[in-house]
Amino acid sequence: MTRPDSPAHLSEESLRRFAELVRTGETDEATGPLRLGVDLGTANIVVSVVDSLERPVAGGWVHSRVVRDGVVVDWAGATQAVRRLKQDVEQRLGHRFDAASVSIPPGISDGDIKVFSNVANAAGLDVTEVVDEPVAAARALGIGDGCVIDIGHGTTGVSVLSAGRVLSSVDEATGGHHMTMVLAGAYGLPYDEAEALKVDPIRQNDVAGVIRPTLEKMASIAAAALNGMDVPMVYLVGGSSSFPTAPDVFAATLGRPVVRPIEPLFVTPLGIPMRQKESGNA
Repeated sequence: MTRPDSPAHLSEESLRRFAELVRTGETDEATGPLRLGVDLGTANIVVSVVDSLERPVAGGWVHSRVVRDGVVVDWAGATQAVRRLKQDVEQRLGHRFDAASVSIPPGISDGDIKVFSNVANAAGLDVTEVVDEPVAAARALGIGDGCVIDIGHGTTGVSVLSAGRVLSSVDEATGGHHMTMVLAGAYGLPYDEAEALKVDPIRQNDVAGVIRPTLEKMASIAAAALNGMDVPMVYLVGGSSSFPTAPDVFAATLGRPVVRPIEPLFVTPLGIPMRQKESGNA
């Protein structure tokens, strides 16, 4: 049984509360200075606010397609979305933000990294830290060592961490978008209707068999990335990992334990504004 004061339990409580804050627009009482994080995802843009105790106090999100395969393809749209989300959390908290941490997908070019920073700058924010998405996820989970597999809308990212730093990272183009395409073909649906079908919790059992080959392809990407590597634990995050069968598919392919935390969509966004913790396992 997980102790109430263990890192795993505390991380779980923070993730649960952050998800509630994003979905409801509520805010929590803060202790000390506030820090803002910006996650420019392929399907969603998420902002997160934590206090000096690393507790989530506010968040916001908007569905967006301004990023594709780790590249900002709509700079103006991204800037406008970040500015609006920033202003929204500022109004709710009664606090002005002039700086933020920004996450980046693993393995992108220096030029693309600069674009992510420029989006925040154009939204009125100085960038205090550019953090790899797997590092952000590890912070939110309270871990320093292991493998983080992030299934996004466009790609599957596999990163191995030691002492909170990325040792190796692979990011390949298979993600939630590809699940939607498979469903659209199988059911003869337009893309947007297939996307709605995919995220409908009532229909997840119906579509599980159709998308399983896509999940298996993602797991094979991870298996190739981890070939010959000894990692203590594999953590599965990202919105497209939410299917009930996903952990079992990955565990079967990888031949090792796979943990999917609660609210996997919000793991990386929550970790972006967090401070680097000392190395260690949850």
